[in-house]
Amino acid sequence: MSRIDLLLCCGSGCVSAGALKVKKRIEEVMEEHDISSEVNIIETGCMGPCDFGPVMMVYPEGVFYKHVKPEDAEELVLEHFVKGRPLKRLMVQDDANKVLATKKEIPFYQKQVKVALENCGHINPEKIDEYIAVDGYEALGKTITEKTPQETIDLVKKSGLRGRGGGGFPTGAKWQFAHDAEGDPKYIICNADEGDPGAFMDRSLLEGDPHRVLEGMMLAAYAVGASHGYFYIRAEYPLAIRRIKHAISQAREYGLIGKNILGTDFCFDAEVRTGAGAFVCGEETALIHSIEGERGQPTPKPPFPAVSGVWKKPTVVNNVETLGNLPTIFRKGAEWFASMGSEKSKGTKVFALTGDVKNTGLVEIPMGITLRELIYEVGGGTPKGKKFKAVQLGGPSGGCLTEEDLDTQIDYDSLVAKGAMVGSGGVIVMDESNCMVNVAKFFLEFSLEESCGKCTPCRVGLKVMYDIMDRITSGKGREGDIEELISLGETIKSTSLCGLGQTAPNPVLSTIRYFRDEYEAHIKNKSCPTKVCTDLMHYKIDEDKCIGCGLCSRKCPVDCIPGNRTDKYHITQDDCVKCGNCFEVCPVNAINKVPGISSELSVKKTDDLYD
Repeated sequence: MSRIDLLLCCGSGCVSAGALKVKKRIEEVMEEHDISSEVNIIETGCMGPCDFGPVMMVYPEGVFYKHVKPEDAEELVLEHFVKGRPLKRLMVQDDANKVLATKKEIPFYQKQVKVALENCGHINPEKIDEYIAVDGYEALGKTITEKTPQETIDLVKKSGLRGRGGGGFPTGAKWQFAHDAEGDPKYIICNADEGDPGAFMDRSLLEGDPHRVLEGMMLAAYAVGASHGYFYIRAEYPLAIRRIKHAISQAREYGLIGKNILGTDFCFDAEVRTGAGAFVCGEETALIHSIEGERGQPTPKPPFPAVSGVWKKPTVVNNVETLGNLPTIFRKGAEWFASMGSEKSKGTKVFALTGDVKNTGLVEIPMGITLRELIYEVGGGTPKGKKFKAVQLGGPSGGCLTEEDLDTQIDYDSLVAKGAMVGSGGVIVMDESNCMVNVAKFFLEFSLEESCGKCTPCRVGLKVMYDIMDRITSGKGREGDIEELISLGETIKSTSLCGLGQTAPNPVLSTIRYFRDEYEAHIKNKSCPTKVCTDLMHYKIDEDKCIGCGLCSRKCPVDCIPGNRTDKYHITQDDCVKCGNCFEVCPVNAINKVPGISSELSVKKTDDLYD
């Protein structure tokens, strides 16, 4: 048999799905058949399609396998490795059941262009030699030996790279401010305090290609004259922390970090600082205070960190993905990067595509493609035949867009004009079963809990907004609540100290903008049209369908379903806790979710329900 390379995704998603158990079993089977020396198993970072995990690719054919389980190992080894017959049942299939053997054939990959993620899923992130083999550290070597710091900054300006952490500020301009600022030493900070619900872009890049991010940090350091760098990573990312520490150690052994790098005057070192998980520490001034050992709270700007940052010295704070783009930009050229994207948003953007979409996962697409292309061509559309309803972009700081907005270009300015934002890259797709009032309440609650409490608009204003939202979803909404939410939201946006407070009302404001009818149904009709808000729906037994089996009654935790085969069963609404057990176990679908408060309760209109 010819030499085989098995690339096994060992990103966090695939590991949680059992990738390491798959590896162990494959190794056992190969040992049993005495072919271990013929197969090289490479643990890689995230390959992208999380919905397919655990995934692997087998070369030289480049066959892509999905949902591989330990019990598949015997057949996989014998059929593919021994007999040379790829195992079709583990390959991706399209809607017509056509086998898609390689990545090139799978729709999930066809719109993607990998820049920051070009090595993820292709190399072992813990081996520096593999990174060097794919031109790693080439950009650093040429830059520090052939370019001046100003030429380095000019190249980044020419590329059009904007910060990928959410604000989209031009990277070259930020570097220029720090380069021109007086003060020594200067610092570089890699902001890896990723905390948006459903976001895992920075985590995956650090886990899958840590040397790329380290090289990007060193390029930035050379440009601005920094001698020390910090990787600020939340403690919930243990694998990312371990791998970046390992990368720094390996780079030091190879003389790529430390004193007089590659025989030049450039000296630079880096270390890792772990954050406690406060979402507000994604804001650069709060992050800086956390590194200094202070409470992670934002401070007014100016002065900006580029002038007075960590330890009051000039500091550049760049996002993980921003740094991850740099090695490729320097190798392939500013013009190459600028040739992709839209007029004001160049290059590519990494997104975490999640929610009600067939193909969830990590994707990197050129700026300027439409939401429709991302959701339907890359993501495969909504599953189970359900209709698309909305997409939340930018996490709790962003906003939702509707079907009418699907042809909007994905770039910084186009999305902001629609009331959303690129943000750090979280994309949550929602189908028709979602209640948009409840969705907005969820994001608002997240921002409220993560607020540092330093400024009154955020600390008090978000609490007032949340109380109104909670009242609305509990059937206690009042006329004027929508107008009050809008007024509060706009005030908080314009008066809060930092980006968390300034963007926290966005989910509420955007859902009111596009789904005002759902708010009105909750307030005026005391009804949740999607039957998601439990206080605004009830369960009812259809006596014509009920067969009197009593299963619902036996599963009820509060004994609120009396009846027998003769009298049939019914639900006593006073005592029902709406757990849904009866709905789940009914064998004949005789129990229905009914929007609105039951007439049995609405007649009472008790004080504890409405006041």
